[in-house]
This record gives sequence, structure tokens and C-alpha cells, in this order.
Amino acid sequence: MAQDKLYRNLALGFAAYIVIAGLAGIFLLVSGKITARTDPNDTELVARGQTLHLRHCAKCHGENLEGEPNWETKKADGTYPAPPQDRNGHIWEHSDRELFDYVRWGGQANAPRGFKSGMPGYEKKLSKDEIWAILAYIKSRWPDDIRKRQALASFVGGIHSHY
Repeated sequence: MAQDKLYRNLALGFAAYIVIAGLAGIFLLVSGKITARTDPNDTELVARGQTLHLRHCAKCHGENLEGEPNWETKKADGTYPAPPQDRNGHIWEHSDRELFDYVRWGGQANAPRGFKSGMPGYEKKLSKDEIWAILAYIKSRWPDDIRKRQALASFVGGIHSHY
């Protein structure tokens, strides 16, 4: 009897914790606190990101985020062409943290085992704030439905298995 009461109280406590943590997470997501460093509505941040994107990223990913042709077809060296960064690519499936790490450390440092990435790391060329600004610019070009889906990815940690 006493043991049943203990288990019931533990279950109720755990359920309350889950509800409170979920509500806190929803609040952070809806309020923009999770994705504030990449706010696509911050015009100054987006303008800075656009300038940096044109200087460092557009050569491969395109001035209009269109990526390289045949980006889903493996090249002879085992890498893939640069994917689009617009809604037609897949980067919006990833959390802000994953995208930041991919730019900072390069694709190979973040790729799953067996995947060969040609994306260089920019840790010596771009500051952390510059990387966040580039991501804000990219996100500013996405439609609202994609932004919402990517914000959810930022909340839950992103999708790691699309390769």
C-alpha cells in the first residue's frame, strides 16, 4: 500500500516535470529566445549576413542561395555539390547549433561516418557573430512555413539522419 502510494507520487512528480519542461520549451520557442542569434527579422543582422554570405558563401551556394547544379548527385571525388540554402535544399532540417557548427568547423567534422563533405570550415575566417549573421540572412529568405519547421528543429536538436 505504501509502496503503491510512493510509485503514484513519483509518477505524478515526473508527469508534472514533463509538463513544466514542455511548457518552458514552448515558451522559449514561441518567444524566439532559442533562435534569437539568427533572427531573420533583425534587419541589421540580416544585412550584415547578406554581405558576409556574398563574400564567403555565394561562390558555392549561389548569390540567391540556389546551390550548385545536381547538388544531390555525388561527384567523382565522393563529395556532393553545394546544396541550396533556400527552401529547396535541406539545411532547414537542422538546428541553428548544427548549422553554426557546420560552418565553423566544416562539413567533415560534422558529417556522419562514411559521408565525405567538401564544405570547408570557417573558424579562422569568420567570427562567431559573423556566422550567426549569415545564418540570419539565409533564414530571412525562407518562407514562414520553413522558418517554423527550422525553429522546431532548433528546439529539438535537428535531424541527423537525412544523409
